[in-house]
Amino acid sequence: MRARLKGINRTTRKLADGRSVTYYYHRATGTRLHGEPGSAEFLTCIAAAESKNRDRLAGTLAGLIREFEKTNKWRKLATSTKKEYRRVLTFWDGKYGSVPYPALEEKEFRRDVLNWHDSFSEDKPREADNRLTILARVLSWGAKDGPLRKNVLESFDRAYSGDRSDKIWLPEHVDAFTSVASPEMQLAMMLALHTGQRQGDLLRLAWSNYSGTHITLRQGKTARNGKPGREVRIKCTNALKSALDKAERRSTLILSTKTGLAFKKRYFARQWKETCKAAGIDGLNFHDLRGTAVTMLFQAGCNLGEIVAVTGHSLRRAQEILDKYLARTSTMADSAMAKYENVLETDFAKRAANHDTPEAGKYWRAREDSNSRPPDS
Repeated sequence: MRARLKGINRTTRKLADGRSVTYYYHRATGTRLHGEPGSAEFLTCIAAAESKNRDRLAGTLAGLIREFEKTNKWRKLATSTKKEYRRVLTFWDGKYGSVPYPALEEKEFRRDVLNWHDSFSEDKPREADNRLTILARVLSWGAKDGPLRKNVLESFDRAYSGDRSDKIWLPEHVDAFTSVASPEMQLAMMLALHTGQRQGDLLRLAWSNYSGTHITLRQGKTARNGKPGREVRIKCTNALKSALDKAERRSTLILSTKTGLAFKKRYFARQWKETCKAAGIDGLNFHDLRGTAVTMLFQAGCNLGEIVAVTGHSLRRAQEILDKYLARTSTMADSAMAKYENVLETDFAKRAANHDTPEAGKYWRAREDSNSRPPDS
């Protein structure tokens, strides 16, 4: 089996005499590579092409991006973050890759980029902000530790206001969701609400991570430089334990499709969105369940240290969520709060959903029995 050569294009052509020959080209420069793959001649051609490419990119934004990808700052990024950076930087390379250093320091470059941002953000404000932020970070490195004299994108006005600290799933939201959700989506809700973990980590969660009393996992987003992410160990609430013990094990993964396959990110997101739409839920997303878990733990009597040991938030972020949530709830009518408390404690929370798996009301029983004590971490 022939291994795929990174950065090398291969093409096969038929000669006039009927023979087929294979030619190799350096992808970035289009340079023809002579010799057989792995031979000294072939490797020498690659080295020459790489040198030519470096010379071509030297002193440009494209070259600055390549230099940034060799830094310790880059190596410290999580694998998923690197993937996102590469996607965005490929866009900027294609748009401004040939712009030389002096032009990157000029106000005209800033104006041109911001004009793009203003136009693109009309339809996609979050993506526009994301792309501009990543470019600004490369320029920031270039100004601080690289060849640039200044970063012209040191500040800019964002198009999207994305602080969702006060976006909380209330009991009525959870009940509406579970009343129309499939068993798979119900179990996903249960896990998110009772562990406070990210969607990606929950989709990778295997039955081997569940001991019968605790869930242990390593958080993917905290992985750095090839090292595994932070390990968290969460004691299951009675409701979560009951749901897991009753769930059908179609796969090695806890969350799987009806046919036992692993959820693809886009497919899961579509299923979740469709369930929210059917339940009449607007303005809340899956990630908001992490903030909801923080508030549930706080209401159960946990301090910040205990909360972050379970969810993996930073102390600062957990405090921001609580500050937003408490500010919001302080303006609620007493009757609304009374209803909130009633839902937590009444038989409604014990009523079985019209599905074979997790019970609707149990999603909010974070304080049932003696569960006012914080989960083990």
